Order: sequence, then C-alpha cells, then structure tokens
Amino acid sequence: MDSAGTETGDSHGGFSLDSTGAGAVSRGFDNFRHGWQTQVGDAFPLPTFSQATTGDFRVRSRVAKVRDVAITDLGSASMIRTAGTPYGYADQVRMYVVRRGIWSLGGVPGRAEHTVPAGQFLLRHGPPLHFGAAPHTTVQILTLPSAAFEPRLRNRSVAESADSAEMRLLLAHTNMVHATVTDLGPAGVHAAHGALLELAKAVLAGRFDDAEPELRPALVYAAKVAADRLLTDPELSPALLARELHVSVRTLQRAFTMAGESVTGYIRHRRLEQARIALVTQPRLPSVAELAAHWQFSDSSHFIRAFKKRYGQTPVEYARSVRPAGS
Repeated sequence: MDSAGTETGDSHGGFSLDSTGAGAVSRGFDNFRHGWQTQVGDAFPLPTFSQATTGDFRVRSRVAKVRDVAITDLGSASMIRTAGTPYGYADQVRMYVVRRGIWSLGGVPGRAEHTVPAGQFLLRHGPPLHFGAAPHTTVQILTLPSAAFEPRLRNRSVAESADSAEMRLLLAHTNMVHATVTDLGPAGVHAAHGALLELAKAVLAGRFDDAEPELRPALVYAAKVAADRLLTDPELSPALLARELHVSVRTLQRAFTMAGESVTGYIRHRRLEQARIALVTQPRLPSVAELAAHWQFSDSSHFIRAFKKRYGQTPVEYARSVRPAGS
C-alpha cells in the first residue's frame, strides 16, 4: 500500500491497496482501514463490515480526499457486505457509479432499497445505507457536501445512465485527482476541489459550463480517453470529439491550447505511437501500406514523412533498428 497526505486547511490525502494477491488477503481489511483512518479521516466514517467481508477482503482500491470530498474506487474479487452504518456522519451526498456488476443499497442488511447495475449511477442525499456487492463488482463512490446540491437533491435520489458527457468529464477528473492528490499544493487542492463540485453538479443538471477554466483539464483528459478509443476510426476528428463531449469545437481546441497542444496533434501523435509499437511487437512485420491504412493516414508517403519527423527514422529504418535480424 502506498500512502501520503496532509491534514491542513487544504486537507488532502490518498492511498491505494491491492489485497487480491497471495499473502495479502489476511491483512487486507486492516490495511484498508488504516489507510482510511490516516489519509481520509473522521469526517468520512467507515461503516461496520460483515465478518465475512473483513475475513476475505480481496479488493483493488484507491482512495483520495480533497477537503470535504472523498473518492473511493473499489474493484472487488470477494463479496462486500456491511453490518452497520456509520455514526456521526456529516450531511453528505453520495454518488455510486457502477462500471461492472451490481451495487445494492438498503436500510437494513440484505434488503435492497436501490440496486445500481453496470453503466448506471445513483446520486443520493440522506443518511448512509447498508451496501453490498457480489464478487467482481467495480464501483466508484463519491462522498460530497450536501450544500453544493441544495435545494435540488434534499432527501432525494437520482438514478441515470453513467454514459453522459458530464459523467465522462467527472470520471476523467477523478482519475486525475487519484493520480496527483498526494502531490497537490494549496492552489492544486483548490482547483481540484472546485472542479469536483462543479462537475458533480453538472451530472445532476445534465449540463456543464464549458467556459469554466477549472474544467478544462478534465475536458482535455476526457477527450484524450475518447480519442484513444477511436484511433482507428476514419471519422475521428476534433468535431467528433466535441460532439461526444457536448461542447463546441472551439471550446475543445481552446482547452487543448491551454494545455500546450492541439487536438489534431494529439490524435496524430497517438496514431504514430501505436504504429511504432506495432513495428516492434507484431510477430509479422506489417508493411508501411498496412500501417498507414490501419492508422488512418491518407497514404503511405504521408505516413512515412510523419513517422520520420517524429522518430527520426522511416518506419522501415526503425523496424530494422529494433527487430532481430530475419524477423
């Protein structure tokens, strides 16, 4: 387990845990609880877990706290069940985003009031509920201050698809927070916290302020995730990414410019990188024409020029330099 954090006015911290490997299960829950107590703290009390859960706690987890927001990612290889809800909790909102499996919440153990299947999220205000999941469930839980959602969510629940542009931006931002939380300074904590709240509110409202500067890093990250998924698509373009994220092309390009790059430049560099990897890893050396067509370059000459400009060698020269003779 890796952990670091602070307890200052710009309180933040985080830790990660993998208790799925041999030898890690016996201390899995104790390590998780220690990380939570030292890096997240009493403002986010843990529930009591069932004896079966604490005795067989096989999870991959990462947790981040930024002021009054906590982000918990859980990928469970074992059953998760609570046996008691926490006391002394603050007035909070919880968002459950399920990527795999089914997450169940109920007023008492074993009686579900809400079930959240993969591809859905539940945003809920109110006291904590018992929760549980079968093995091989993956969920992200955001704990948020209720004041950010007043009065729209008072003692209510909202369940919807997790495939909206707003949710993609929120998940992009939480991934960035997980990656950077232990290194954030006061300005970074302020920006990360503000963007978390704005994007969570945008999920509830079904829209976000695309002119908000604090949201630009999340927009760039989400666009890169979408571009990486569509690299072989001949229709991939700034316009396509902008439509996916419900922003204008100008807004998307401005966000990339602020990050020191361009949308088309990112797409071209990622396609070239994938072509370079293919030259190294594929058992049969692909031809230049095959690579150019697969990675959507207009012709072989264009691909060769772009490859040489980026890597200092033509594709054939590069392949000869990295592949064993005769392969």
